[in-house]
This record gives sequence, structure tokens and C-alpha cells, in this order.
Amino acid sequence: MIRILVADDHPVVRDGVRSMLGAVPDFEVVAEAGSGPEAVALARATDPDVVVMDLRMPGGGGVDAVRALRASGTRAAVLVLTTYDTDSETVAAIEAGATGYLLKDTPAERLFEAVRATAAGETVLSPAVASRLASHLRRPSRTTALTSREREVLVLVARGTSNRAIAQELFVSEATVKTHLVHVYEKLGVADRAAAVATAYERGILGGPTA
Repeated sequence: MIRILVADDHPVVRDGVRSMLGAVPDFEVVAEAGSGPEAVALARATDPDVVVMDLRMPGGGGVDAVRALRASGTRAAVLVLTTYDTDSETVAAIEAGATGYLLKDTPAERLFEAVRATAAGETVLSPAVASRLASHLRRPSRTTALTSREREVLVLVARGTSNRAIAQELFVSEATVKTHLVHVYEKLGVADRAAAVATAYERGILGGPTA
């Protein structure tokens, strides 16, 4: 039997995934979670083989949960099942340690195959996600292309400084700060402040967390 934990903050979706997986003879759904932290706690408590996890959940999303699971030494492999396939989402999830990444429009049989493959330690990616990752890997690294001012802005963002406060500290307009941030997002392949900071730390752009 493959023991599965289902993590999704939408009860209807979670119930549907649980029912679908629970009907498969060699699957056993051992727990359900509605948030990232709950998924981590239940994974530690129930020791599943696979965690089928959404990415965006309250109290810390799926990427944070994947990192926490890997850091805790939990043996469960993580199969992301989500509606999001942007570069920032897919790359962050895989870099955090997810074994597979599927979209919620995946046919049931494909999902079952993916759960079995994930339990066996195999990487499983939906075609759209595989294409995005391939493009990301082929794309020349642009992280070193951050200008000194863009890095200054990013350092302040990492400290939790608002755009207005950044503008005051750097003696520029708030619109200029926003423009710098747009350029940072583009160069890092992310969509928001939190992802920019996380990616910058992961890639050594900001150094340590106190940079």
C-alpha cells in the first residue's frame, strides 16, 4: 500500500482528491491537511509515502512546507498538485525538494501513475511544467545582471522595508522603486517580493539572511 497525505486548503477539492485516491486498491489516504504547517505536522505524525500538496495555502504555502519537510528529514516524497504553473512557482517548488509537479487538470489515471512514480522516487512533471523548466534551464542566468541599485532595493525588501521607506532611504521616488522591483522580478523569474527574496537567498545573491 502507498500511504498518502492530501494537503489542500479548499475542502471540496481536498475531499475530491481524497475520494479519488482512496478508491485505488493500492492507495491509502492516511491524513488530510488544510495548510502547509498542518501538512508538515501530519506528515511527521503519520509517516506517509507521498504528500499530494497544493502550493498556495494559508499559514505558509506548499513551497515552505516542502522545505520544512526536507529539513525535518521526513521520508515522504512530495507531489505538487496545483493550478499554478508560472516559472516562479514551478522552479521554487522543485528547488525546495518536490519530487513531482502536476496541474489540477491532470487526468485521474495520470495522477495515479504519478503517485506511484513519486513513491518510487521518480520525478514526475506535467508537460507544461516540464517545458517551463526546460526553458528556465536553457535561459542564460541573469541573476548576476542585477545592478547595484537593484540589489540595494532587494536588500531593503528582504528587511521588510516598504516601497515608500525604500524611496526615502535611497532618495528616489516610490515609482522608481517599483520600476527597480519590476526589473528584479524579471531577472530572477519571480512574481512578487517574497519570491524575490527567497530566490535571492537560495542563489546566494543576498548572502546570508542578515544581508
